[in-house]
Amino acid sequence: MKKIFQLTDPKKAPERQADAVKHEIKKYITRERNKKVTEGIDFWDFDCKFGDQADSSVPIHVSEINKSIDAQMAANKESFYIEILAKPGHRTNKTKK
Repeated sequence: MKKIFQLTDPKKAPERQADAVKHEIKKYITRERNKKVTEGIDFWDFDCKFGDQADSSVPIHVSEINKSIDAQMAANKESFYIEILAKPGHRTNKTKK
């Protein structure tokens, strides 16, 4: 998913528009995670980028998406760019201390 989302809509309050955007992103991530994994892959991981525009986007973790959207709302921005690309993930063993 590579998309520019609008945070303003003449028919919705800005808070409701932000909630709708968050819901659409969550649906996309859930849909990608539910895809069947091939042999040798443990789970689907994601590479994410967030910014005002595509050329100024910076890498973020999946768990920081909602915080980034809230920061855009607090800064009264009208839109933002998000890029979420699924990649194969592999579990690593944690070392005991």
